Amino acid sequence: MCGIIGYVGSKKAAPVLLKGLERLEYRGYDSSGIAVADGEKIEVIKSIGKINELVKKASGSNMPCGQIGIGHTRWATHGVPSDINSHPHLSEDGAFAIVHNGIIENYAELKAELISRGVHFASDTDSEVIAQLLQDNYDGDIISTLRAVAKRLVGSYAVGIVTVYDPDALYAIRKDNPLVVGVGKNENFIASDFAAALEHTHNFVQLENGETARLSSHSVTFYDSDGNNIQKTPYRVDWDIESAEKSGYPHFMLKEIYEQPRAITDTVRPRIKGENGDKIVLDKIEFTDVNVNRIERIDIVGCGSAYHAGIVGKSFIEKYCRIRVNCELASEYVYSDPITDNRTLTIIISQSGETADTLAALRLAKKLGSHTIAVVNVVESAIAREADDVLYTHAGPEIAVATTKGYTTQVAALYLIGLKIAKIKHTISDARYLEVLKEIAALPKKIEAVLKNTDAIESYAKQYAKHKCVFFIGRGTDYAASLEGALKLKEISYIHAEAYAAGELKHGTISLIEDGTITLALVTQSALYLKMLSNIKAVQSRGGTVLAIASKLNEKIGEASDGLLVIPDCDDDVSPVITAVVLQLFAYYVAKERGCDIDKPRNLAKSVTVE
Repeated sequence: MCGIIGYVGSKKAAPVLLKGLERLEYRGYDSSGIAVADGEKIEVIKSIGKINELVKKASGSNMPCGQIGIGHTRWATHGVPSDINSHPHLSEDGAFAIVHNGIIENYAELKAELISRGVHFASDTDSEVIAQLLQDNYDGDIISTLRAVAKRLVGSYAVGIVTVYDPDALYAIRKDNPLVVGVGKNENFIASDFAAALEHTHNFVQLENGETARLSSHSVTFYDSDGNNIQKTPYRVDWDIESAEKSGYPHFMLKEIYEQPRAITDTVRPRIKGENGDKIVLDKIEFTDVNVNRIERIDIVGCGSAYHAGIVGKSFIEKYCRIRVNCELASEYVYSDPITDNRTLTIIISQSGETADTLAALRLAKKLGSHTIAVVNVVESAIAREADDVLYTHAGPEIAVATTKGYTTQVAALYLIGLKIAKIKHTISDARYLEVLKEIAALPKKIEAVLKNTDAIESYAKQYAKHKCVFFIGRGTDYAASLEGALKLKEISYIHAEAYAAGELKHGTISLIEDGTITLALVTQSALYLKMLSNIKAVQSRGGTVLAIASKLNEKIGEASDGLLVIPDCDDDVSPVITAVVLQLFAYYVAKERGCDIDKPRNLAKSVTVE
């Protein structure tokens, strides 16, 4: 997830672009750049690092003088963070400059095609192919050219364009990645977030999928996917600048919870291929009959939420791959004299890719001969660089310390790995493979359904916010989901929260239940319904209060509970992702009710780089 700003008007473009990028820095901060057109040429200034490095480069006599431009702050996906890989990207002839958010899934084929025709590329990014395609397809009409290029692109994109062929205008196209048009007085804007332009205008138009916009200083023209002129009415955004940086959300954590449908889409969709959407391609990871069938064991290693994602993955992979899976805390793995070799696959999980304990575990696993796969969010992080293979989650930057979309995208990535291995080993039927793959692809829409109706979650959170101790119970993958739910609650609300396998209550934990003790019971595993019913009754018989979180198939459990939250209908095997969103919201609203610093909980840091 990166940031885009574009400007056309009567002012110098560069200062407006730089200020807008500062407002967008939370969206990506490994590099940034601007492109300014002055009527005859396009001047590009780019820099690795945070926005202040770009500001230094573009200040004083180095500041471009043109009144049309685009800017970008980058969260790297394709190509390491560098000046060359930074946006904007120029076409080889210098006639087009573009900034791009999203992922061009077929960039490799397009790049190879263009190279075969003599086009030279400067960067390693997927985005540059857009600029070179514009040059290659230019037919004298910008709108026609943009339509031709858009038809060639597979994936998601929000693109801003300036060109010497129309020196008075700024263009934008969009598909599956947000982009708004800001309408001002004698000036107009494009932006990936209102925050970038809110200082100048409160009137915006949402660019929809397949639409194109042409902006001059005095007008904005919109076109549909067929090139027909369409009318769009601006709406007013009455947010202040500070709120807009969070897109109107009061906290980054809530914003990131609501970004999960997009994040999981970006994790899953590029990896599902084939005419019928029945093939899983895990980037450059080569799973073959030979190397899969030699795997005798899988170790999943992580810390905190990454470890909890691993526990969900363990259950899924063992069920469908019939390989023994061991889930280890990275901080313990290094000192446990682990038993591993070249017949063990080690999956290393880290949002930041810099977690010190996890990096140490990776290095030890490699030293002992294990093949390693990193599941990480940050491109070219230490873990991503050192692992034998890497699967990026593409969750985008997380600002809040407590991970949300980082966790759910990790689980989704593990589902894909598990299904891929199971398909090769023939340990899953073709029908069940397609069924589960369809369920994984449907996760974003089901999460959207949860996010559209949060009133009941907020109501229960307010009701229970004053309690000092909360238990979470579940069986099977519900227990794994309970671990993450308890962690979220303790992280941001400072309530003592613990998760237990529900069947273990009778082995000691039930002695802690007393009048009013709150227990969240997860009931999404249909085969374990009657067992969970018995566990809930045991809690209530000791005076405890039970809030059940159940799948639609199991909502009858509400008759035996003090409260009930029902998640959208889903397959039992992928329910932990949807349950996680409910528990994230519950923790958020509890912390809000208690007046806690939700985005920056005490004593915690986003990336733990010490052991």
